[in-house]
Amino acid sequence: MNSAHHEAYAQAGVDIKAADKAKELIKRLARSTSRPEVLTDIGLFGGMFQLTGYTEPVLVSSVDGVGTKLKIASYLDKHDTIGIDLVNHCVNDILTCGASPLFFLDYIAMGKLMPEKVQSIVSGIAQACKNVSCALIGGETAEMPGIYQTDDYDLVGFIVGAVEKANIPSGKSIARGDIILGLPSSGLHTNGYSLVRQVFGIDQDPHSLQVFYPELKRTLGEELLQPHRCYYTQIKPVLAQIKGLAHITGGGFEGNIPRILPRGLAAQINKDYWQVPPIFKLIQERGKIKEAEMYRVFNMGIGMAIICSPQQVAELTTCLPEAKKIGKVIQSTDGKKITIS
Repeated sequence: MNSAHHEAYAQAGVDIKAADKAKELIKRLARSTSRPEVLTDIGLFGGMFQLTGYTEPVLVSSVDGVGTKLKIASYLDKHDTIGIDLVNHCVNDILTCGASPLFFLDYIAMGKLMPEKVQSIVSGIAQACKNVSCALIGGETAEMPGIYQTDDYDLVGFIVGAVEKANIPSGKSIARGDIILGLPSSGLHTNGYSLVRQVFGIDQDPHSLQVFYPELKRTLGEELLQPHRCYYTQIKPVLAQIKGLAHITGGGFEGNIPRILPRGLAAQINKDYWQVPPIFKLIQERGKIKEAEMYRVFNMGIGMAIICSPQQVAELTTCLPEAKKIGKVIQSTDGKKITIS
């Protein structure tokens, strides 16, 4: 492409030179996450990964974004943690199937491509990938003027993991009387941000993110950008003792725990068994939100629910000292899958 064409495309809002620079920055970060099974470098039309070490492997995939938490990152011009959110969310999702992460791909779309911002985003992705030995194998960076405003961007992640077929925690063995344990979240994780922005009037006054709250011991912005916690390294060693896992994301308790319960069973959650973090109480009071809706929207301080037999509780809580008993599995009545009291 000659310089005239470059200039015409730039005038249309797409900067090829910026795209090339962003790709070079991404390559360096992606290479730092490589594994021996990766057969290609970043930049080819497809990423290749040679699956080894499994007898009867089952591939587990997931795709997700981080919702309007992106708006908080943009208002604060802090983009190095949003990639951590993305990876950890996806890793937790496939962990519920017992899978270990193999490789990850990202999609970043911007109104105006800014290589330094891309680098900041991908630095978080790369760091989170390295934390769980997951290869960042490829992705796409798109400049889309007219679809996104200049400072806007979207971020999506795609993950592929693997698990031995015999080791999949299918949930079929879950029975009445089983115990539900909960692992603490690090805050909102990646859900409920549209409601939070409305409650605090953040879009009307982004400076509200700079307000310090004594109960949070930090500013609102610092609290809202706390990265989504990853549970892989904690849970992986004890997967054999677990009957089922539920990642508490969009839909809260009601939208996630019932997904792993066999027909005829329900979850009984006792909200007095753990301490709800201050951020959720602040949101509820500020927004005058009913408690039932809080548990439908937010994780309320529990990021992962673990279902196990009563006999495994002692061992699991020893291996997972942060885990707290939050409820039990009961017989379902009137088709209701979960009660929170």
